[in-house]
Amino acid sequence: MTAVTARPNVLFITLDQFRADSLSCAGHSLVRTPNLDALAAEGVRFARHYSQAAPCAPGRAALYTGTYQMNNRVVANGTPLDDRFDNVARAARRAGYEPALFGYTDQGVDPRTVERDDPQLWNWEGVLPGFDCLLNLDERYEPWMQWLRSAGYTGTDPDEALATENERPASQSISTFMTDRMIDWIGEQSQPWFLHASYLRPHPPFSAAGEYSTMYDPLDCPAPLPILEHRHPLYDAFLAQPIAAAPAERADVAAVQAQYFGMISEVDAQLGRLFAVVRGGGQWDDTLVIVTSDHGEQLGDQGLLQKLGFFESSYHVLNIISDPHSRTTAGSVVEEFTENVDILPTLCELMEVPVPAQCDGFPLTPFLRGEVPPVAWRTAATYEWDWRYLSIPYGDHDGPWNRQLERQHLTVRRSADQAYVQFGDGSWRCFDLGTDQTWQTEVSDPAVVLAHAQAMLVWRSAHTERTLTGMLLRDGGIGRWPAASASVAKVSSPS
Repeated sequence: MTAVTARPNVLFITLDQFRADSLSCAGHSLVRTPNLDALAAEGVRFARHYSQAAPCAPGRAALYTGTYQMNNRVVANGTPLDDRFDNVARAARRAGYEPALFGYTDQGVDPRTVERDDPQLWNWEGVLPGFDCLLNLDERYEPWMQWLRSAGYTGTDPDEALATENERPASQSISTFMTDRMIDWIGEQSQPWFLHASYLRPHPPFSAAGEYSTMYDPLDCPAPLPILEHRHPLYDAFLAQPIAAAPAERADVAAVQAQYFGMISEVDAQLGRLFAVVRGGGQWDDTLVIVTSDHGEQLGDQGLLQKLGFFESSYHVLNIISDPHSRTTAGSVVEEFTENVDILPTLCELMEVPVPAQCDGFPLTPFLRGEVPPVAWRTAATYEWDWRYLSIPYGDHDGPWNRQLERQHLTVRRSADQAYVQFGDGSWRCFDLGTDQTWQTEVSDPAVVLAHAQAMLVWRSAHTERTLTGMLLRDGGIGRWPAASASVAKVSSPS
């Protein structure tokens, strides 16, 4: 076995739109994920892990910066990410890495940092500051398209190329293409490396590559959760949207599920190839591996597809961490609530750099080491969704005093037994999930509802912006609150 180095390689993987339940090691009745299962057996699987926002850009903003949407304010695909925020790539650079990106990060550039004619302002799928983007697979997928054309593919539409992956062998899939390039890159490295492997799949279109498109029989797919009987107006609006409404016929929903599961098994196979190269190069015992997702997928649950709204199918995602420094917890499953805002603090601790003050999450390192968490751990997960982009996607608005757009927002507090949904217009719903996992049963006890509403207020108070709030300008210069620096000679009373 290779000795563990002081500074490990970091393999940070995102599998876009990957539901937490779609793992065989999580007990799924059909889908097979042998390589993710093997990773979980060597590491720690976080069974109640949640993303903090949807769709892609909001979900990734929370993941990359460790901040909730209420703080980073990335509310839609195309909302710029404020350049003041720290992120995983910048932290990696402080740790001595040159972080490489294969795939995409979906983060719009802060327009205040570039000229008005900068081409980055035309593309919401920008690269997170700090990364060296070695393979850009934004929604144009141009490197993959060029490679397909060199192999004889005659199409020119990238969306069509994805939608017809089932018609070509898996050796020509977008996941294979990206994995091949990462394998080549790893073989060229002579120093500890940081690689962000941002896979598109199992993101739609629902078309698994090659033989994976027939890997699962639609007849074997589990029935999705039913449409709610007692519906909120926003939910009815979802059901009326062609892009969000699942097919009405059960057979058509099952066909979608079969393709989704096929995409999962195909990307799992690609991870197997990647892991094998790291092992074969003698680097596995020097490599930290994190696998998570930016958000989930409805997959027919509640009659919906895609990622949206307040149901947890859109937010409950996988998270597996294999830390070469902590093998004593191999195969353990954490049932406490964890969140994507915890990933940046975790990476910082494992890379031995300070956790940024902006972070809303907590390091997961105690779970990796089998320790008791050092703070009272959260008893619920929280996620947000902002749907202003559905009603007024572009143009000027009356403001800033008109807060109508801010009302097109919801926050969910998902505890062990309930899910409390607070809408920006003042309405709310509270679902009893302890006795009914289908979201059909609502809580009628006002004391339970009040407790959740109060807990959400406390959550907001505890996670307001804090970057400078720990500092005080005093007679002796900048100090901490409470003053702890020996350089602060005199501390005057607050006026």
